[in-house]
Amino acid sequence: MFFSCGDEDYVPKPKAELRLDYPKAIYTSINLELPFAFEKNLLATNVQAKNLKAPTESYGVNLEYPLLNGTIFLTYKAIGSDEKNLKDFLRDAQKFTLEHTKKADEIPAYPYENSERKVYGVLSEVKGDVASPAQFYVTDSVNHFLTGSVYFKAKPNYDSILPAANYLQKDIIHIMETLKWK
Repeated sequence: MFFSCGDEDYVPKPKAELRLDYPKAIYTSINLELPFAFEKNLLATNVQAKNLKAPTESYGVNLEYPLLNGTIFLTYKAIGSDEKNLKDFLRDAQKFTLEHTKKADEIPAYPYENSERKVYGVLSEVKGDVASPAQFYVTDSVNHFLTGSVYFKAKPNYDSILPAANYLQKDIIHIMETLKWK
């Protein structure tokens, strides 16, 4: 025997989609004892800068985003009087991005240029299940070279980290647009 609860029609619930809302970015100037300055998002709460013991003047800056479980890593290198340094730095930055081609679905690159502030570079968006979904480098082609990359403290599942990756990519663009060499 089967019993029924009447003539009610049941409609299955639609699949739920995760919605991640992050606060609107508010930027403030950051002026560390470094050869450059920029504006950072107030969401980056733990900013660490250190002098890297390298043959040339070199610094590392970490912008940590606890809410997003991610970090933007910046590395500065002085070019010096040797033009070979610039070529080496450019090759290394491009090689770092190309190492992701094994797992990346696509790597669109967006050139950036601000002649007034002498900031020239490229932002690379690495799409797919990769460790670093966004990387960039900027230089004045004479004295300064800065690279940056985004990393998350999570398994690189593209669909899961995409909202946070997009948010941090906007912060990288803002860093590039507000960067000033000293």
